Amino acid sequence: MEFVTLNNGVKMPVLGYGVYQVGAEECERCVLDAISVGYRSIDTAQAYGNEEGVGSAVKKCGVPRSELFLTTKIWITNGGYENAAASIDESLRKLGTDYVDLMLIHQPFNDYYGTYRAMEAAYKAGNSACSLMLHTIFIK
Repeated sequence: MEFVTLNNGVKMPVLGYGVYQVGAEECERCVLDAISVGYRSIDTAQAYGNEEGVGSAVKKCGVPRSELFLTTKIWITNGGYENAAASIDESLRKLGTDYVDLMLIHQPFNDYYGTYRAMEAAYKAGNSACSLMLHTIFIK
């Protein structure tokens, strides 16, 4: 697997498996299949409605969490500090993990400054290894 190094030193796999438009009922199976063939980066989002399926697959796959790279995104209706902070906690609950490797703002609408501040607070609290804005990945 090839990796890129983000600006905070975290290594992100270049190849990832996305679950956009994968129904909640089949998401777990699809992610388990992806992990079984070597994918280590899984991309989901609050708006996809399948974070729980991803989390269930991560628990069942047999690969240590530390070897997986999970990305999710804060949806625009969760914009602003308070809403974003609550939605980050909800995503962590649904994913069944105490951190995500990459948290993104899904679209630059609503109070994205407040959303970013909530992401920074989560990062400082250890809830996400990377806190990046507007689908921008900063590479060394």
